[in-house]
Amino acid sequence: MKFSKIVLATGRRWLAVLLALITAVTLGGCNPSNFKTEAAQVPYLVDASLSDPNSFNYILSQGAPDVLGLVYEGLLSQNGITGELEPALAESWVIAPDKQRIVFTLREGLKWSDGAPLTTDDVIFTYQDIFFNEEIPTDIRDILRIGKNGLLPKVRKIDDRRVEFTVPEPFAPFLRYTGGLAILPAHALRESVTTKDSAGKPKFLSTWNTDTDPKKIIGNGPYTLESYIPSQQIVLRRNPYYWEQDKQGNPKPYIERYVWKIVESTDTQLLQFRSGGLDVFGVSPDYFSLLKQEEKRGNFTVYIGGPEMSTTFLVFNLNQAKDANNKPLVDPIKSRWFNTKAFRQAIAHAIDRQKMINNVYRGVGEPQNSPIYKQSAYYLSPEAGLKVYDYNIKRAKELLLGAGFKYNAQGQLLDSQGNQVRFTMLTNAGNKLREAIGSQIKQDLSQIGIEVNFTAIAFNTLLEQIDRRQWESYIGKIGGGGVEPNGGANTWLTKGGLHAFNLGPQESQPPITGWTVSDWEREIEQLYIKGAGELDEAKRKEIYAETQRITQENLPFIYLVNPLTIAAIRNRLQGIKFSALGGALWNLTELKIIE
Repeated sequence: MKFSKIVLATGRRWLAVLLALITAVTLGGCNPSNFKTEAAQVPYLVDASLSDPNSFNYILSQGAPDVLGLVYEGLLSQNGITGELEPALAESWVIAPDKQRIVFTLREGLKWSDGAPLTTDDVIFTYQDIFFNEEIPTDIRDILRIGKNGLLPKVRKIDDRRVEFTVPEPFAPFLRYTGGLAILPAHALRESVTTKDSAGKPKFLSTWNTDTDPKKIIGNGPYTLESYIPSQQIVLRRNPYYWEQDKQGNPKPYIERYVWKIVESTDTQLLQFRSGGLDVFGVSPDYFSLLKQEEKRGNFTVYIGGPEMSTTFLVFNLNQAKDANNKPLVDPIKSRWFNTKAFRQAIAHAIDRQKMINNVYRGVGEPQNSPIYKQSAYYLSPEAGLKVYDYNIKRAKELLLGAGFKYNAQGQLLDSQGNQVRFTMLTNAGNKLREAIGSQIKQDLSQIGIEVNFTAIAFNTLLEQIDRRQWESYIGKIGGGGVEPNGGANTWLTKGGLHAFNLGPQESQPPITGWTVSDWEREIEQLYIKGAGELDEAKRKEIYAETQRITQENLPFIYLVNPLTIAAIRNRLQGIKFSALGGALWNLTELKIIE
């Protein structure tokens, strides 16, 4: 399933694609007494995740923990404060005057974590054999497609250190994308791409899963995988061949080990942080006041950034297709409700987002209305004309009655055929904030006669249901994407892997029939294609403003609340430059542990 990734531009890695149904800052911990033996002799950092990784294959990895963000990097990186692009594997780059050609020059002497040389052959392999390979399912192709015909860039080797990318027409995110995607090892993976399994699929699709010995996974980032114990922990160690050094010639990162514990509850993570066993903890609003009061006693600092670069939403399954057995993916009765615009607008008016801010987010948040983040120059504010849905029960009922719904004597909402309106709403278990949001929405919708069966399920189970399109509604969160709006292209292109509300046919999945796309979906798609090809900034802003007007009119996602970015960080961790854009550890290679 591919509903797990979007272009992520934080620190040393831009992972093309990550569904953040987990906390936006996935930083927690455990009791480091477990590492008092060998680990105590070297600097180490303890982090945490709500779930296990589902793969150690960069292309197939979904959700969290995003350990591969520490194992791989791309040609360029992004400064977590300024958002500016900076050299990474490439020491320099030159853009042609027509903006349709970029030549990157790799650093001299680059090596993979096994000591093998890293050259432009690896760049060519990564793009031509993996990213552009139609036999390998990846949303990366969605964000690289150019123009109405969805053409892909061309990549050409000049020599062992120089590689050229060209595009057939202007493409505004050209540098950010070609520079940002991770580069993979040709010498370790080429055979798995060219060899087929018994089903005729590339063996690459079953390569480097979580059963693989972590030490055999080859990367180019600051860390390498050392060990993995399911449901317990992942341990990473500094890559001895990583290119970065300080001015004195000392290798980076300074922190030798990165320990990622699997802690399946944010409450448990909080307890462990307060007991002194965590280095970094992503603070949800309900924990903010408590931790702020304990800063001095606990020897940590609570950092507050701007609004999170994420979207939290309620989404309905608008898919009207049938599966391979000719069975509707969604109950046709409920599908009619979900596909009625007035129904979705009524739901939006019935959700009391200010109460959600006050009670669930403890006042540390603001209403969210757009898929584009406030930090982006392309964000359209309500003051500039973006439609909003204030809490208004009367208006919600008017919309429902106008769309043919009615109420019985008990105040229950019925459709025009007398069916009671009820549906299931899912979210991922273990996230206290998300569960509280679901409980409030269930209560809010009862005020307009709708019965909601709210269920929190395991994260990977939720991903599987979304992948199979076997869901009615869910509360989710997408994080990352950065300030470039085309980072959301795989959400808004109708055949994109993140077009979750109406997920079309996908590579390597069973066929579906009768899949239909609405006019407004196609309009958004065409605007995103047009926006990516427009180099005039004023025109780009108007194009993306129109996409936001359409999304808020039609509500494929009902956006909820955007909290501030908050993290609590042990004072033993020095060099923190916290920001909403980069998070807590965007400059990880610069950080030091001071006992």
